[in-house]
This record gives sequence, structure tokens and C-alpha cells, in this order.
Amino acid sequence: MMDFLKGTLGMKVLRHEEFEEGCEATCNGPYQNKWSKTMIGYGPESCNFVLEITYNYPIDKYRVGNDILGITIGAPGDLFESIRSKVDWKPEVDKKLSYVSPAGYKFFLENDEALRIKEVSLSTSNLTKTLEFWETLLEMQVVSKDTSQAVLSYDPKTQTNLRFVTSETGCVDHATASGRTAFSIPTPDLPALEVKIKEALLGSVKTPLVVLPTPGKADVQVVILEDPDDHEICFVGAEGFDDLSQVDPKGDELLEEALEADKSKEWFARKKLTKGEAK
Repeated sequence: MMDFLKGTLGMKVLRHEEFEEGCEATCNGPYQNKWSKTMIGYGPESCNFVLEITYNYPIDKYRVGNDILGITIGAPGDLFESIRSKVDWKPEVDKKLSYVSPAGYKFFLENDEALRIKEVSLSTSNLTKTLEFWETLLEMQVVSKDTSQAVLSYDPKTQTNLRFVTSETGCVDHATASGRTAFSIPTPDLPALEVKIKEALLGSVKTPLVVLPTPGKADVQVVILEDPDDHEICFVGAEGFDDLSQVDPKGDELLEEALEADKSKEWFARKKLTKGEAK
């Protein structure tokens, strides 16, 4: 997957971190094992939407559901042509191209004025309830909508859009490979947000306000919510996040070292075991 993100899409590793046990905020899913996360994208997290790739050492494969429908990459001119030339993109409507990544997620490519992650598409079982949660409770702006889908953003001019598309099956399946969307907000606003969602009739608080220690950096405070379809949303206190999210010039080197050192499949083979499939 990293070869695709770096070599095909031209993303840069922003930071890479290794952990010996699970995260109190379930950042690596429902696991209590050695894991890592790699932040990768087209620019610093402070002003760009980036991807967080988590890797659980004992897990060999995940089942992909229909919750994440695709990630749209915008690229201008020569960059668009360069990305298009590297893999067999398929034509889509509206002059978009599509390609299914090695991890099973679909990526879209389109001409744009800047190289960026332009949009993330998620599935919804009920567009009305989705809009009540994301527009009314989380106060996102509706950029556009019709009977089957809606595009939202906190700032359409500078931020990545979220597109919600009504599921063809009528349900949202997160399977075993689901993710979450994260935003930073002023830390003092986190308690009020938690109370607001607890009192609402839609969605829920998955992880109440918690402080996550980060050795060598500022601690961060987070609240993790779930919308009516159990899409997870992590709100992070901006003050701690600003320190945590600094680009690490050694990030790519640390990732390559971790990839080289990962002998987990060999270890399992010696023990006559196999890496498990996420359940």
C-alpha cells in the first residue's frame, strides 16, 4: 500500500510512529498488540487533509466493507498525467478515473488546480439522518446535495469535502477495515461537544474525553463520536495536535526501517502459526 501511495500518488511520509500496545482511543482498531501509524499526504497536517495508515503486526488481512466509497485525488497538468501513467486507471463519469488500491480501497483521480486529497466519499443508509448529524449537530456546511447524496465541508475553499452517498443495499457495512475522520478544534470546546452529542437523539459518544500521552511531544485530548451509521469522527484538541503533528524529517526513514525490520510473517512461520485475518 505504501508503494502505491508514495510511488503512484506521489504522497510524502509526514511522520511514522511505533507502539507496543493498543491505543486507549482505539486508534488501531479493537486490538491490543504491537502496531504503527504512518501519516502520509501532500503537505503538513496543520493545513492539509492527510491519510493515517495503521498497521497491526499480527493481522494479515482485513475485510473491506462499503463504508468508505473512495478518496478523490486532485492533480494539475503534468502531475495528473504522471499519476495516470503509472497504473491502469478506469474511466468514470465526470472525467474522473478510478483505481482500486492494494488495500482494497478505491481512489479517484481528476484534473484540479492543485495536488491534494480533494474529497472522501462515505456511505449512508439514511441521508436525512446523516445531514441532521453532520450539518445540524457538527455544523458542517452543505456544499451541494440531491436526493441520493450530499457534499459537506467546514470550509469549501480550503478543506477536503466529505461526500455521503446513499447505500445501494440500504445499509453500511464497516466490516473489519473501517477508519475514522479526524478534525482539530480548540481544546476547551471538546467537553461541550461531548455533552451536545450525548444529549442528541442521533449518533453517540464512542470515546469520552480522554488525554492521550505522546512521549517527547505534547499530550493530546480527544473525543470520538459515531454518526447514525457508526462512522467514527475524532475531534482532537488543537493545542496538543499542533505539536504532535509537526512533520518529522526522519519520517520516511523510520517507515523504511520499520518495513525492513518487520519479520512478523517469518516469526509466525517459525512458530507454525499464521498471521490472522481480522474478525
